[in-house]
Amino acid sequence: MPRKKIQKEYGSLIEQFGMKPYKAKAREKYMSKLQQKHFRKLLLAWKEQLELEAEETVKHLKTDSNNLADPNDRATQESEFGLELRTRDRERKLLRKIQVSLVKIDEGTYGYCEETGEEIGLKRLEARPVATYTLEAQERREITEKQFKDTR
Repeated sequence: MPRKKIQKEYGSLIEQFGMKPYKAKAREKYMSKLQQKHFRKLLLAWKEQLELEAEETVKHLKTDSNNLADPNDRATQESEFGLELRTRDRERKLLRKIQVSLVKIDEGTYGYCEETGEEIGLKRLEARPVATYTLEAQERREITEKQFKDTR
């Protein structure tokens, strides 16, 4: 993932929940209690938003699932419902990642790369709070995945 994209997302997710980027104190240990509290708050806000959107989708599907007489209208509605359900499915997977991240905070393993054990970094975690790899490890994984896919 290019660095510019991370910086662009960095402000938007934090700002979306009315939060400010975490500013580490001088000599503050990585993933201190304050940092853990910050990321727990961010993850819980994101989780709450996704759950509310899922509830809205259920309401929308229940109230707007009319038996439309016109086949074109019915096809359009079914297509819209399909897109909405695929989006919610991706968000369901994201909710699972959020839950795993919250457990990692409790266990003291949040913020460390699953591949290298290195610090993921505060900015990357604010851009993508469910990140499990450093930027470099993620890029290596994506390159390897692409190469493997291309050889099939």
